[in-house]
Order: sequence, then structure tokens, then C-alpha cells
Amino acid sequence: MEKFTRVTGLAAPLMRPNIDTDVIIPIDDCVTVPRAEQGRCAFRAWRYLKDGSDNPDFALNRAPYRSAIILLAGINFGCGSSREPAVWALMGLGIRAVIAPSFGDIFYNNCFQNGVLPITLPEKTVRTIASAVEAAPESALTVDLENSVITHPSGMRVPFTFDEARRTSLLEGLDQVGMTLKRDAQISAWQQSDRIRRPWIHV
Repeated sequence: MEKFTRVTGLAAPLMRPNIDTDVIIPIDDCVTVPRAEQGRCAFRAWRYLKDGSDNPDFALNRAPYRSAIILLAGINFGCGSSREPAVWALMGLGIRAVIAPSFGDIFYNNCFQNGVLPITLPEKTVRTIASAVEAAPESALTVDLENSVITHPSGMRVPFTFDEARRTSLLEGLDQVGMTLKRDAQISAWQQSDRIRRPWIHV
């Protein structure tokens, strides 16, 4: 998993509420499109017209948002059915961080398994960031996980809080398996002591 320490780049506002995983990537694309190509399927219903051409009204099709690496979203982003490809599709678009007032629980957890940073902030704060981005769309936003702060060239500085274990997993690029393996020596020591205390369990 790719480490996440700090990213600086363009941000795209997509402030619609309740964007579910089926909007992020339809279920048939999860099955038929290889993971490495799922970025082209992201937001398919909104992103393309019936003839397959780009929908000019969709924010992520317009310059400079087409090059965004940070997504600003509305409440309950990633709600709906469980599908890890929703995160893969966003990664295929180049998205490394999503800032929203709330997330679907499963989507939120899947972000940590894939090196995408989901930041939860009050809706008013997210809209303030979105307004700053819309006022200067070519200005880069910085999301700094090491210092737990979002900054914008306008001078805006927004701190955020994070579960320390999850923060560590992203900073070190470790999924749940990797975080467990960090404790391999402790686990082995416990197993050895348990064999002595309760040998009948290990027969």
C-alpha cells in the first residue's frame, strides 16, 4: 500500500449529498473491468453522455478539476453497498484524499486498506474549503497527515483529528495485515508462553 504523508495538488468540489458506491462505480464494472482500469468507470453515469463522450457539465471533466487529487464531497459520501472497487476507481482517477462531512462506514474503512485518506470535517468547514477552491480553482490545496492540517494559498488553515492507529497505518503504508505483522515478535512471544502455560491447547 502506498504511504500517505502529505499531498499538494488541485482539489475538486463535488458537494452533492449521499453519493453512493453504485454512483462511484457501477456493479457490472466491478466485475468486468480489471482493477487497473477502473478509474475510467468512476462516476460513469454522470461523467459520460449517452454517446460515450465526456459530459461537459460534470465537474471532474472540466479543467482544472480533471487533474484533481483531492475530492471535496457532501454528506454520507460512499454510502450504499460494500465494494472496495469504489476506492480503486477513485484511485484510478488520481484521487488520494476525500474531505467530507461524513462517509459510508464500509467505504471509509476501505480507504485505509488502500492508502486513500478520508477526512471528516463539519459540513460548514467543507463548504468553506470548497468556496476557497472555487474562487481560485488552479490553486493547490495541501493535505498534511503528518501535521494533521489542510492548508490553502489563501491563508486558510484547517486542522483535523484522526485515530492514531489509522494515522500510523497510512503514514507507514501498512494495511491491517501489515500493522499486525509489526507485532510479530510480541505475538510469537505470547504464543511461546502460552504453549508453556496451556500445552494441551497446542497439541
